[in-house]
Amino acid sequence: MNNQNFGFEPEFTAKLSKAGEHIMEVPIRHDSGKKIGLRDGLSALWCIARYGW
Repeated sequence: MNNQNFGFEPEFTAKLSKAGEHIMEVPIRHDSGKKIGLRDGLSALWCIARYGW
C-alpha cells in the first residue's frame, strides 16, 4: 500500500470490520493539515469498494 494516499484507512477499517471488530467513530479537532482533493476521495472510494465488499 502506498503511504502517500488515503487508501490505508478504508482498507484497515474494512479488514477489522470483517474480522468482527467493533468500529467506533471518534471526532477529532485539528487546526490544519493535508487538504483532501478529488483524487484522494476517488482513491479512498476505490479502496472502500475493493476491500469493503
